[in-house]
Amino acid sequence: MHMDEQIEAFRLKGAKVPTHRMIKTKEQIDGVRKAGEMNTKVLDYIEPYVKEGISTGELDRLVHEYTIKLGCIPACLNYKGYPKSVCTSIDEVVCHGIPDDQRILKQGEIINVDCTTICNGYFGDASRMYCIGDVSPEKMRLVQVTKECLNIGYETAKPWTFLGDVGVAVNRHAMENGYSVVRKIGGHGVGVAFHEDPWVSHIGTPGGDYLLVPGMIFTIEPMVNMGKADVWQDETDGWTVRTEDGSPSAQWEYTILITETGAEILSR
Repeated sequence: MHMDEQIEAFRLKGAKVPTHRMIKTKEQIDGVRKAGEMNTKVLDYIEPYVKEGISTGELDRLVHEYTIKLGCIPACLNYKGYPKSVCTSIDEVVCHGIPDDQRILKQGEIINVDCTTICNGYFGDASRMYCIGDVSPEKMRLVQVTKECLNIGYETAKPWTFLGDVGVAVNRHAMENGYSVVRKIGGHGVGVAFHEDPWVSHIGTPGGDYLLVPGMIFTIEPMVNMGKADVWQDETDGWTVRTEDGSPSAQWEYTILITETGAEILSR
């Protein structure tokens, strides 16, 4: 009741406030936390395999088999027709890269592995970047700054502040380093479904978007481009998103929970 009163006070001042559906119960939080732990285990498991000479198709099989071994379900598989259990996005591919047995990882490439796991009906979601062999200093810096953007966004997410401030902080750090942030694709609420409200912009407006309150769970997953922010989606496969100018892109992702005092990473 006390939290409802606090939320109402913000609403009366004109703030955009979350619905009750966007605020998870203790039971739901416990379920999402467990799913997040399983998802992190999958990413930990796959890490030694992400190296020169392996196909992205093989990475997909490894993710699928280990997820099943954990007693969980790979959320990506058959989601809106997506044909694989994980997303593998290389160099200029921003997100939703489809694993392929013919696509072999080569030295000098950077790859994002994006994994979502269902455990007892709850969802955990995260992604990591990997550098394959000797990667150029420019690509390594892009990967590092993107991770910094993610951590800055996470550290900015606090109860009784606003979601827009998270995007502002992410975008500021990217721009200060000479990069651009993808605008058309963002993070999302997650937990009892794969994609829920709120949509999370990584650009943001100060004091804008939803009020953040304890119990909200969402992803922060900035996609940072070495070149311009413009992207395009491949109409052939209906999924793969690439930078318009062909420049490299990097992405890191956490699932986070807003707590009474700050935020907690549920999957990384």
